[in-house]
Amino acid sequence: MYKDKKIGVVVPAYNEELMINKVLETMPQFVDMIIVVDDCSLDRTSEVVEECQKTDGRIVFVQHDKNQGVGGTIATGYKKAIEEVIEVVVVMAGDGQMDPNDLIRVIEPVANGEVDYAKGINPSL
Repeated sequence: MYKDKKIGVVVPAYNEELMINKVLETMPQFVDMIIVVDDCSLDRTSEVVEECQKTDGRIVFVQHDKNQGVGGTIATGYKKAIEEVIEVVVVMAGDGQMDPNDLIRVIEPVANGEVDYAKGINPSL
């Protein structure tokens, strides 16, 4: 929870066996649910995520039967977040390109009710 809002992170993943563990392990504690959507990875992404689930109950794992691309993967994650009544949802790629320490700056204006949607950050702020 953050500011009395249920926080979810959608993690689109395709062939991310090398980075997905780090992404999941460094997820901030204020995140209530981590929705990992595997887009038919050809590597060990699913096994790595399933192993992480054993130690982090926040992880919900969804696997596509057919590759849908990053847009379809994010849409699947958003739909799951809606089903779970997540109030603030962020997308954080499974390849580790986003610093989890920046997550708070992305959700802050949404959690405060200042905006309905925020994308990215300005590092100079």
